[in-house]
Amino acid sequence: MLKKAIVAGGAVALLSSLAVGVPLASYTKCGVSYLKESASEAVPLEWKIKQARQMIADLKPEITKNAKRIATEKIEVVRLQKEFEETQTKLVKAQSDIERLTDDLRGGDQHFVYAGRSYSSNQVKEDLKNRFKRFKTRRATADKLQQMLSARESSLASAETRMEEMLNAKRQLEVEIENLQARVGALRVAQTASDLNLDDSHLSQTRRLLDEIATDIDVKEETMRVDVEYFGGIDLDEPSDEHLLDDIATYFGDQEQSSELVSIQVD
Repeated sequence: MLKKAIVAGGAVALLSSLAVGVPLASYTKCGVSYLKESASEAVPLEWKIKQARQMIADLKPEITKNAKRIATEKIEVVRLQKEFEETQTKLVKAQSDIERLTDDLRGGDQHFVYAGRSYSSNQVKEDLKNRFKRFKTRRATADKLQQMLSARESSLASAETRMEEMLNAKRQLEVEIENLQARVGALRVAQTASDLNLDDSHLSQTRRLLDEIATDIDVKEETMRVDVEYFGGIDLDEPSDEHLLDDIATYFGDQEQSSELVSIQVD
């Protein structure tokens, strides 16, 4: 479908450019931009979430690689720390020996005995000179080791901080994508519910027809009842006025009694 749209868009752009003289490049650029936007809007949300999950999963190799580098750096820092401490220990011992030989030479003796062997003052001076030279070299080495150790410890701490930030960011992305997944699920449920609006027009029409039928029946039944009551047959007896006065007296007597009852109730 997308391929057909691209082909159709290209054909329209070509024909339009030939017709009005507009540069083809501008039409092509506009068409490609429109197709990209349309394609992006046509991608389902579920597919985008799946793509995001895959991108988060792709972070794992990079995190593993960085973790390995940090572990290696930790080992190097420990080794450097050990080397620095050993150098410091040797410096302390060398300084103690240099101070001892210096004190001995200041005593003015011409011969010295160390570990059962005898040495002249010149031999002791030469040995002291060499020891002091090595001491200064080792001291410079210790200073460099300390600088290296400080720099690598700082770099390691920075790397560990970045790793922690990366892991926290990954966890946040995972939480957010779960939230988006839940929102898409709720959206789909709402869309499904709106699509379930059933067409009840036929049912309504049937209801109206039944009501019309019932009304027609009621009218016909009422008509039949009126016909029977008022026009059901011929009255063969002549009306008589024999009891007319009694009927009038009775009627007005009933009316007076009703009025008295009403008056009593009001009072």
